[in-house]
Amino acid sequence: MLSRLQELKKEEETLLKIKAALHDQLNRLKVEELALQSMINAGEEQDQQSQVAQPEADSMNVDDEVAINQTELQLGTMAYNGEEEGEEEEEEEEEDSDT
Repeated sequence: MLSRLQELKKEEETLLKIKAALHDQLNRLKVEELALQSMINAGEEQDQQSQVAQPEADSMNVDDEVAINQTELQLGTMAYNGEEEGEEEEEEEEEDSDT
């Protein structure tokens, strides 16, 4: 009976060691899972940012002749409108000084 009790105590110690080892392993796996999730989320955010930046880069092709001509047209139109406004202001000032 005494030897059986000693066997059970040894078995209990072994089981407690196994339990502690499994608990440590579980904690390591949880930490690793969180690290992987963080890396996945960071990768997804980076992909989303690059997808947002990609259309902007595509729409502004420096070698695209049509885009260059359109920009020149817009700039020319803006400059022309600016001249008209300046002329109108000068005409108003002249009219005010005449009266």
